[in-house]
Amino acid sequence: MHRHIRRLLPVASLVVVGLAVVVLVRDATRAADPAPADLKSNVIRWADARTTVADWGEMRRYFTGKTYATKNVLVAVAIVQPGKTVHKAHRHAEEEYLVIVEGSGTWTLRDKTFPAARGDILYVEPWVYHGVTNTGAEPLIFVVVRYNGKGVKVPPQPDERPNERP
Repeated sequence: MHRHIRRLLPVASLVVVGLAVVVLVRDATRAADPAPADLKSNVIRWADARTTVADWGEMRRYFTGKTYATKNVLVAVAIVQPGKTVHKAHRHAEEEYLVIVEGSGTWTLRDKTFPAARGDILYVEPWVYHGVTNTGAEPLIFVVVRYNGKGVKVPPQPDERPNERP
């Protein structure tokens, strides 16, 4: 029996060393998770967009992540029910475009409000208060594109005011 054990000992040692290497490589790979890959050219269909439903309506997220020129892009469509808003006027570090596709409402930009209508496009710089409210009788549909550019320093929050207006 000792003869069989002596013959198996080198094989068992190799198995133990092999398992140790697998565990070390696996743990090293987990610790150094690779950065997510840039988004690739693609078409996302309405039915395939990631959808979130809320009391105000729904948000369909088509693209989120990095691109060749952005570090955190969001491209989505919001459908806002009459009398509702996605959220109150707010601000954030990203640049943003909002494009009204259907419906009407009220824009908020800085401390001003004015009518929002189909075909309007809002551009907002980082940290500027903005928003849109559906004041019409039909759903308001808008496209949002929000991002920070690669190689561009994200501007710090300019003051201690809340990022969403009360």
